[in-house]
Amino acid sequence: MAIWFSEAWTQEVVTPLGLQTHCDPHQVLIGKCNNSTDVLASAEEALRSGVVSLVIGELIQPLSLTAGRRLQLAAEVGGSTGLMIVKNGMGSNATQTRWDISPAYAPDDSTQMRWSLIKNKSGTNAIWDVRWDETARCIFVVS
Repeated sequence: MAIWFSEAWTQEVVTPLGLQTHCDPHQVLIGKCNNSTDVLASAEEALRSGVVSLVIGELIQPLSLTAGRRLQLAAEVGGSTGLMIVKNGMGSNATQTRWDISPAYAPDDSTQMRWSLIKNKSGTNAIWDVRWDETARCIFVVS
């Protein structure tokens, strides 16, 4: 199960049915929060609970070092994975990894992306071109 937290006032909204080609929409809960503080608090509690395998948080405000560290510790306690979606330059130094994802041109595949691991506390950085396979519902590295 996954929980996706965002601020209630944002125009762009993820709908579970829009995710059905990627996962079972019944396994995704959408949490609307009043502000960034509530997004962080909700994400922290969900990560710490250990009940949810993936917690996604969309932030409009920069992620502070303290908030990032709290999320990291909560994820370690709960054994969950946390993914914070922030604009470039708004992340925290406490993060384990930082990624940049952009479209990659492919004449026959509109789903191809370039995933760049630009920060990695436990290894080296790298770049992969990947594509989504709708039938298998997973991502493949493009050779």
